[in-house]
Amino acid sequence: MEQDFRNTDPDAGTPDTPRPVPGQLVFKAARRGKPPRHIADTDMTGRREMLKEMGHKPFRAEQLSRHYFERFAAKPEDMTDLPKNGRDQLVHDTMPELLQSVRTLHADNGDTVKRVHRLYDGALVESVLMRYPNRVTMCISSQAGCGMNCPFCATGQAGLTRNLSPAEIVGQVVEGIRMLRDGEVGRREQDPLRVSNIVFMGMGEALANYKATMEAVHRLIDPAPEGLGISARGLTMSTVGLVPGMRKFTREGLPITLALSLHAPDDELRDELIPINTRWKVDEALDAAREYFDATGRRISIEYALIRDINDQGWRADLLGEKLNARGRGWVHVNPIPLNPTPGSKWTASRRGVEQNFVERLRAHGIPTTVRDTRGSDIDGACGQLAAAS
Repeated sequence: MEQDFRNTDPDAGTPDTPRPVPGQLVFKAARRGKPPRHIADTDMTGRREMLKEMGHKPFRAEQLSRHYFERFAAKPEDMTDLPKNGRDQLVHDTMPELLQSVRTLHADNGDTVKRVHRLYDGALVESVLMRYPNRVTMCISSQAGCGMNCPFCATGQAGLTRNLSPAEIVGQVVEGIRMLRDGEVGRREQDPLRVSNIVFMGMGEALANYKATMEAVHRLIDPAPEGLGISARGLTMSTVGLVPGMRKFTREGLPITLALSLHAPDDELRDELIPINTRWKVDEALDAAREYFDATGRRISIEYALIRDINDQGWRADLLGEKLNARGRGWVHVNPIPLNPTPGSKWTASRRGVEQNFVERLRAHGIPTTVRDTRGSDIDGACGQLAAAS
């Protein structure tokens, strides 16, 4: 029986709540006002109802959807198929500005762009665009802050402010597409690329904001003008091991990659690094990940931040290899990640030789292993750093 993962502290997640105490988990954000309604919050049927409730003709939903999901228009004056009389108000009511950019930083010769957005209630979230020769990956947030309280993560140490709405999640991607279109990512002479890969690895535990996350997923993958028409195979859903959410996600039957942020193969250490492990242990998380592979055929990504003298011992690489192989072959890939340290933190990246030994030990077990290409370390690249500085 799946557990109900709700927080019982009525004050947890409010903006003035102190940082969480070590090990405290917050699964449900405190009640706050909802963001303004946006067409990206619902499917086409819901949009027609929304327009009808506002006193507009339902067919305007298709027109507005084409502007938002196909043309990425932001200004009412560019939507010339809408009646001039009342156009500004119609656009304001159905496509309100949900994200206000308050800070943008560039790295990697402009190919990496990190942006902080202020939401309607003052909460801050981050997104990152990473341009490669033949693709663009975007890392997006699903919550303002995070309730998982991992001690080496800047977002986790800030606590959970609130869940994002579907439109606030999708809006990060639309904003990224506009930036690419307008030549704000990379060099001006480069051909504009469209966002091809999306990773839910920004701020928050997406599976703890399940309903809004799945609504956002459908806005991302549904064909235009219902959604953005991005291939589901280009999406990656990251989780710290929220086992009930993983199993629910499995039942969606979507060809999305699941990434499990493991960071330790033994319960003793993982209880400290990933407090959710006190609820669902390493073996339970790995079993749920294997079930996802069995249901979808999508190879699981195991994320493993290498932290100096904490989780980077060779014997832990061996233990991880043994646990993965005990569940079969060919179902998993490991991504060791050089930790991007947060200012003032005791947690720092492993030494290069230790990192290489960890990789070689995993490969000796036959586990495909690739060190993650880390971008943006010179622009507070770790999730939550830039928002905290803003």
